[in-house]
Amino acid sequence: MTIKHYLLIVSILAVKFISFAQDISFEDYNPTSTLVVPGEVINKAKFPFIDVHGHQYNMPNQDLTPVVAAMDTLNMQIMVNLSGRTGRDLEKSMANIDANFPNRFVVFCNIDFEGAGAEGWIEEKVAQLKEDVKHGARGLKVYKSLGLYNKDVDGKRLTIDDKRLDPIWKTCGALGIPVLIHAADPKPFWDEFNGDNERWLELKTRPRRKRGANNPAPWEQIIQEQHNMFKAHPNTTFINAHMGWFANDLEQLGRLLDKMPNMNVGIGAIIAELGRQPRFAKAFFIKYQDRILFGKDSWKPEEFPTYFRVLESDDEYFPYHKKYHAFWPMYGLDLPDDVLKKVYYKNALRIVPGLDKSKFPN
Repeated sequence: MTIKHYLLIVSILAVKFISFAQDISFEDYNPTSTLVVPGEVINKAKFPFIDVHGHQYNMPNQDLTPVVAAMDTLNMQIMVNLSGRTGRDLEKSMANIDANFPNRFVVFCNIDFEGAGAEGWIEEKVAQLKEDVKHGARGLKVYKSLGLYNKDVDGKRLTIDDKRLDPIWKTCGALGIPVLIHAADPKPFWDEFNGDNERWLELKTRPRRKRGANNPAPWEQIIQEQHNMFKAHPNTTFINAHMGWFANDLEQLGRLLDKMPNMNVGIGAIIAELGRQPRFAKAFFIKYQDRILFGKDSWKPEEFPTYFRVLESDDEYFPYHKKYHAFWPMYGLDLPDDVLKKVYYKNALRIVPGLDKSKFPN
């Protein structure tokens, strides 16, 4: 082989390699930014905080030692376990907490809404709710299955504002416990699956999350059912998980908060929405500082620093931890300390009964 032939072969292979390297999908394209700006990762919250949207699914039998060790590194003083279940499971969770880490965990109970409307159904659920609170539950967590999957005794979709459920919400108000409710999912899950859908990557990689426009009902209808329920029970305190899926429209969320003074919002799983609108989001947090609670949702300690950095810093253009949630960079809100304290712990101390206040500054 001559030098000329050798160089020709090398050139052809180089062209093919470059072509192959450029032939990547949007899912794979995740470049490292060359932008150099001041800022640093915040691994520990500035103030001790309460996570009102935690999940520990096996708490009745779980060794909580590694969980508490991770909480300490983050400065998390209390975790609200929303997966407390009910009955004997809840009692075992409370026994585990009391014996090993009292005052570090709070348990919310759950209700299975399937079959609502059957004879004696509501009486049984209300009685069990009272028993769960008697045994230590500090609130009720309602999963998105209500409104999406649950059927009544006749096999029809059980709406969130079904009047047959009213005694549950009324009982929560009478007992002085909050209801943390997750209704529906992000609206783009109901929208057309095309290049205009901002959640395209998430739906491409997790296709089971995609819904038809009326599956099982329009998004707007499910959300309205939730708001109807809030308005019908003004004496019950509600925590709307995921900012009610209006973190991408804070102006509308503000109008809803104005109309429903018993509605509060948690920031679990929507920090990416806040981190792309730092000035507007900061103004929103200042205005509604008494209505916003810290929550993370999934228990992944390595993801908390993104929340701290968005809330606390004035950093610019830093990465989010899940590209399929957000393919855009984050910016810090640089919240004032008095607002941070309310979001991190003061609002939770006011809303969730019986929390140990001794570990939190004034």
